[in-house]
Amino acid sequence: MNNNWQRISNSLNISFASSNIRFPKELLPQIAMQNSWNTSAWKGEKIHTQLLLWTKNNLDHINIQLSDLKDQTGNHIKKENLSAGLIKYVITDEFRDGCGYRKAADFDSSYVADLIDTKNNNITVKAQNTQPVWLSIKIPSNIQVGTYSGTVKITAEKEYKLPIEIKVIDKVLPPPNEWKYDLDLWQHPAAIARVHNVKLWSNEHFALMKPYYEMLANAGQKTITASIVNEAWGHQTYDDYPSLINWTKKKDGSWTYDYALFDKYISFVMTTGINQRINCYSMVPWKIAFNYWDEATQKEAVFTDAIGTPAYDAFWKTMLTDFTKHLKTKNWFAKTYIAMDERPMKAMQAVIKLLKSIDPNWKIALAGEYHQEIEKDIDNYCIASKWEFPAEILQKRTKEGKISTWYTCCTEPYPNAFSFSSPAEQVWMGWYTAYKNMDGYVRWAYNSWTKNPLTDTRFTAWPAGDTYQVYPGPLSSVRFEKLIEGAQDFEKIKQLQSFYIKTKNAASLNELNTALKKFEIKSLSTITADETLQNVKQLLNK
Repeated sequence: MNNNWQRISNSLNISFASSNIRFPKELLPQIAMQNSWNTSAWKGEKIHTQLLLWTKNNLDHINIQLSDLKDQTGNHIKKENLSAGLIKYVITDEFRDGCGYRKAADFDSSYVADLIDTKNNNITVKAQNTQPVWLSIKIPSNIQVGTYSGTVKITAEKEYKLPIEIKVIDKVLPPPNEWKYDLDLWQHPAAIARVHNVKLWSNEHFALMKPYYEMLANAGQKTITASIVNEAWGHQTYDDYPSLINWTKKKDGSWTYDYALFDKYISFVMTTGINQRINCYSMVPWKIAFNYWDEATQKEAVFTDAIGTPAYDAFWKTMLTDFTKHLKTKNWFAKTYIAMDERPMKAMQAVIKLLKSIDPNWKIALAGEYHQEIEKDIDNYCIASKWEFPAEILQKRTKEGKISTWYTCCTEPYPNAFSFSSPAEQVWMGWYTAYKNMDGYVRWAYNSWTKNPLTDTRFTAWPAGDTYQVYPGPLSSVRFEKLIEGAQDFEKIKQLQSFYIKTKNAASLNELNTALKKFEIKSLSTITADETLQNVKQLLNK
């Protein structure tokens, strides 16, 4: 038995704590006690903190109730805007080698606080355990400026009341669909069908997908991930990744394409608020193996000719010509992109040439290294974190309305969004994006779940948590909420920079721009994301 636990009182111990720290389950929290939550917020902002509960003895049936928040003149933030979620522990591993297949036994594993369960109101804290709770408040955009006070009431062996005080300042965040921050977390619809045990593409499946996509839209997601071929990522995921388009080669050698599912799915996702772009994967999959139905043999067949060959061009030209017409009929062509991951230069150039020969207005999205040779052809260019856009190129792209973002994956130990990553890194990314004058951030994936995603975030390839940011339910995560915080900070930074320029407030503009210079990836080797943010966060709520 840990002697430190024996020194604490027999009653429930409670304290507010930073949302940037993951607290181990079986360790006594090493924090300065905070009996109240005092913070500032913009109108329209979502804010959060952690509430820690720990005890020497078992305590069952703990209940948390949140009150309305009121100011002195009678204005109030209704308690419906407040939520408390039990932060559950899931299994994670370590970065070590980053990318590549891994066996769980070869890596150190541990429990980490990440899953936020807002559907469980009955809390149990086991003896000599710490239980974090996630408190979240959505500040209404039409609220009056002022200081709003309320309480968190915790009922255990006795009743505890902790005060909350929120200072709402005279600045407004737009709704997520109007954020400038360009978030793209790739979606995996088949995973939702599997975890809920329903038939793929059934009415039940579509009904179950809706809250997941609405949750993503509320984080500012702008792009629909659409697979136009089977297994664009070469069966790397736990669940299949089927095509939304059925390809058929007729007996006479001609082709037909069934867009019924594509149309239904795209239309559905748009109703959830994700409606600005459709990224189609992919003419350049990880493995050149395009499935289609061969009417002559009445069998599934596979096309394997290499990119740039006459056969490849003929195969895709027929499809793309038909697809272009269909997209224009649906009035979707202007927002549709053919999306590629990094591939050899000649292959990418061949695909670009083919696309532009069919319609010069075809848009192209690329996630990969920075290539000066093809930059002008990439309308939505997402570069790996080790690269940067040249300043003059970035300025030109912005002027032309092109999108310029960056991504992390299994390659980078930090900043990242693994289940063992520091939560502060997701916020740090928003500041980094603003500092580098990029438009946003891209990541695989939103919900490509593992075998048992509610308990074990480890995967057969890549570090734990790499494949998903939210949990089945849908249930949010500490990582996902911090990603939203980073997006909000980006919005604040851009809004304040514009305001300071407009009002000729050179001192405040210089102070903010100087703070942004702290956000270099190499700096994370010597100072944590949390430490960096602590030094600059107050600049956004002046």
